Amino acid sequence: MLALRTDEPPRRAPAIWRTMLNIDRGLVNLVGRLTVTGRIPAQLRGRPLLMAANHIGVFDAFVLMAACKRIGINPRFMLAGGILDAPVIGPALKLSGHLRVDRKHAGTAVGQFAEAVEALRTTREPIIVYPEGRISHDPGLWPERGKTGAARLALAAGVPVIPISQWGAHEAVYWGTETVTGPADLVPLARSGLSAPLRRPRFRVHFGEPVDLSEVEPERPGAGVRAHAKIMQAITDGLVPLRRDEPDLPRFHDPTRPTDTVSPWKPRP
Repeated sequence: MLALRTDEPPRRAPAIWRTMLNIDRGLVNLVGRLTVTGRIPAQLRGRPLLMAANHIGVFDAFVLMAACKRIGINPRFMLAGGILDAPVIGPALKLSGHLRVDRKHAGTAVGQFAEAVEALRTTREPIIVYPEGRISHDPGLWPERGKTGAARLALAAGVPVIPISQWGAHEAVYWGTETVTGPADLVPLARSGLSAPLRRPRFRVHFGEPVDLSEVEPERPGAGVRAHAKIMQAITDGLVPLRRDEPDLPRFHDPTRPTDTVSPWKPRP
C-alpha cells in the first residue's frame, strides 16, 4: 500500500460540504431511523481510502453521508457528470471536491481515471463509489454484477478498500424513472418521500473489514475482474445480516423499480 507522510495535519473538508453533511444528518433523522455498525480502522483514518457501497435507492447516498458523519469521517463521492452540471446543487458539489465520472465519453473517461487515481493517492478523505453504477434491478435488490472500474482504481492507486453494505434506504423514496421528462415523473418520488417520515423506515449501514486484495497482482490480465469479485462478495457478505429477515424479496414493494436482471452475488440456499 502507498505510504503517506504523517507530519502533515489532516485537511478539513470544505465548509460548504461540512454544512451539507450536517443538514443531511438532520434530514435522515427526520425521515427514518439510522443504525450504523462496523468501523474504519484507526490506521486507515487520515490516509487514502476507497469505500465501495451497494446501490439500493435514490435516498441511499443521503443515508451513507449520515452514516459516515456518525463515525467521524467526511467522504467524497464519485458522481455522474449530469449531477455536477445541475443548477445550484452542481456548483456546491464541485466546491465540495467530489470527483466527476462521464461514462459515455471514452476519451474523457481515460483522463478522468488518471485524475481519480491521483486524487486517491493524495487525499486524506475517503472516496465513496458505487461499483454497480446504478440502483440494482435485481428483483431481490441484491447487488448487480457491476463494473470493474472501482476495483481497477483501487489497484492502480494502491489504496485499501472498505466495503459498505446498506439496507432500508430503498423504503424512503421510490426509484421513479430513469429519465425525468416532466413534473409527472416526480410524483411517485414526492409521494413516497413525503410519507417516509410517517413510516419511519429503518436504515442499516455496515462498514466492513478492508478487502484483502494482496493476492491480486495489478499487472496480470484479469486483475480488475478478480479484485471486483472480492469487493462485491465483501459487500454482499455484509448485507446478509442486515436483511436476514428479507433473504429473497424486499418487504417494501416499489412498483416503479425495474426488475430485469439477476444478481450473481445473491447467496444460494
